[in-house]
Amino acid sequence: MQFRLGAIVAAFALSFPLNASAWWDEGHMQIAAVAYERLSPEIREKTDALIRLNPEYENWVAGVPERLKPQYAFVRAAVWADDIKSQIVGYTDEGDTANSPTAGRNIGYVDSFKHTYWHFKDIPYFVEGITEAETDPVNLETQIVTLTKGLSSSSGLPDSVRSYDLVWLLHLVGDAHQPLHATALVSKAFKKGDQGGNFIEVTPADGQTVKLHAYWDGIFGGYATPYGAIKDGLLDKNIKLPEPDPVRAAISDPAVWLTESRQKAIDFVYASPVGFDKGPYQLDRPYETNARNVAREQAAVAAARLANLITTALK
Repeated sequence: MQFRLGAIVAAFALSFPLNASAWWDEGHMQIAAVAYERLSPEIREKTDALIRLNPEYENWVAGVPERLKPQYAFVRAAVWADDIKSQIVGYTDEGDTANSPTAGRNIGYVDSFKHTYWHFKDIPYFVEGITEAETDPVNLETQIVTLTKGLSSSSGLPDSVRSYDLVWLLHLVGDAHQPLHATALVSKAFKKGDQGGNFIEVTPADGQTVKLHAYWDGIFGGYATPYGAIKDGLLDKNIKLPEPDPVRAAISDPAVWLTESRQKAIDFVYASPVGFDKGPYQLDRPYETNARNVAREQAAVAAARLANLITTALK
């Protein structure tokens, strides 16, 4: 690696929100760490300049050695979109819905809305004869498209807005690869959808009953430091993310990403012993093994696609 990561220590840790979602902090930051490693020096320089414009930048790099600040900030920025849900003062969801006139706007950090509906697209998974459901008009897919266009060097938008776009994309590309951010089970028990597994409970091997969505979010763990995510994503040979399938990694259409994620949900999330009601369902070893393998595969592909997206936008 270009940087000597051993110089970063756990004392650099910042506090993280307790309700962070989608892979939690560790997963999102691992994806960002691997994506940053895949960028060329020229593209890194451009991303570094944009991320420095985030209002939280100085907090992210406080106490970090100068040469490590760009990488550290890039990784930490991947959870900013969750931070604004509860940790950062001044953001609100009052009057902010997927159907409001301001739902899909791209105006930069002056936007005080949390835009929680940007984090998912509930593509219906119909079972038990149910055939109707609604999907929000502004969602994860529409915003990846909008923000990618905004990030482009040819967009004509000011760098302050392009910084906002980049930081959001660091997070949303990860969200797109969490199967339950692309799916809603529509069954007799959940005729309006299960909100991506939030209405179903499961009990994994540790014996603690949790929401199905939280179980999948937490596969990588949570509330790590950027250093921990860099180490786990890149350096620790026993747990670092695998090399992604190059064919999948080259796919740039977020609609395809979400279709893939939905299929992963059908094949591995809503798989036995999980049923179509509220549970709780006792997870067995095959289920949990498959879940870990799918999550790692998805994160590796997400990192490659994120690097490709940024490179195409900024070249």
